[in-house]
Amino acid sequence: MPGANHSTVTQFILIGFSAFPHLQLMLFLLLLLMYLFTLLGNLLIMATVWSERGLHTPMYLLLCALSVSEILYTVAIIPRMLADLLSTRRSIAFLACASQMFFSFTFGFTHSFLLTVMGYDRYVAICHPLRYSVLMSPRVCTCLLGCSWAGGSVIGMVVTTVIFHLSFCGPSEIHHFACHVPPLLKLACGDDVLVVSLGVGLVCIMALLGCLLLILLSYAFIVAAILKISSPEGRNKAFSTCASHLTVVVVHYGFASVIYLKPKGPQSPEGETLMGITYTVLTPFLSPIIFSLRNKELKVAIKKTFFSKLYPEKNVMT
Repeated sequence: MPGANHSTVTQFILIGFSAFPHLQLMLFLLLLLMYLFTLLGNLLIMATVWSERGLHTPMYLLLCALSVSEILYTVAIIPRMLADLLSTRRSIAFLACASQMFFSFTFGFTHSFLLTVMGYDRYVAICHPLRYSVLMSPRVCTCLLGCSWAGGSVIGMVVTTVIFHLSFCGPSEIHHFACHVPPLLKLACGDDVLVVSLGVGLVCIMALLGCLLLILLSYAFIVAAILKISSPEGRNKAFSTCASHLTVVVVHYGFASVIYLKPKGPQSPEGETLMGITYTVLTPFLSPIIFSLRNKELKVAIKKTFFSKLYPEKNVMT
């Protein structure tokens, strides 16, 4: 990374879980189960959409892309975190730390952009149903997906390059379980640390708030369109197509606000670690559950595709 030659630190020590020495085994088992469930849940969604032709629509293509971003985001952080829970040596090389930050920012912000595109998809489906095939054509959908991944990659590259262009003069202990920006900035030295801190914070907050505002704008039009539907059945059906996405948005931005919009002031290392777990582990864990339970069409497809094969006798009887 640029600036690596300016640094006297060649590796960092991740001490995020050292505050919980007697809970590390329990945390390892709990986080491992949640991680495996996250992987299996997202893979189940992807396999269901792939195997069911009725789900080959932009809505479920975007859902598959969202599952991919979640899997890659968790892979970038959680395996290393689980290994550190069982290890007494929690060192991470300078380049490995930079790589982890790049991939976590890339896939994390790609996730936010994809949620925004999914909000636009629901807006078009409900407010402009007759033009849906044109406004969400395969070409448009592919372009939106490409822009989401490109946007996440640009933010990841910019933030990582700026952070690791700083000089790190020691100490090398990161009070977190991952290469997170705030604890890393506390280890940097030089006159431009404050400028970098403000710049990185501004980029992250502006990107998240921009996505959130676009989603809120989409739902403002969606709610207005739903209220014009005369029949209660029609209103319920229209809103049910948005329920899972809206729930995931609330969870995603609720936990993201804890990380990026928390009040300034002294924070205990234990508090930083626990807040980091909520966004890194809990949000990806909840997402496939919400989509599987709140999306009726997907839930039916999962039962048809997999449970009918696991329990063929029961399926025949029903």
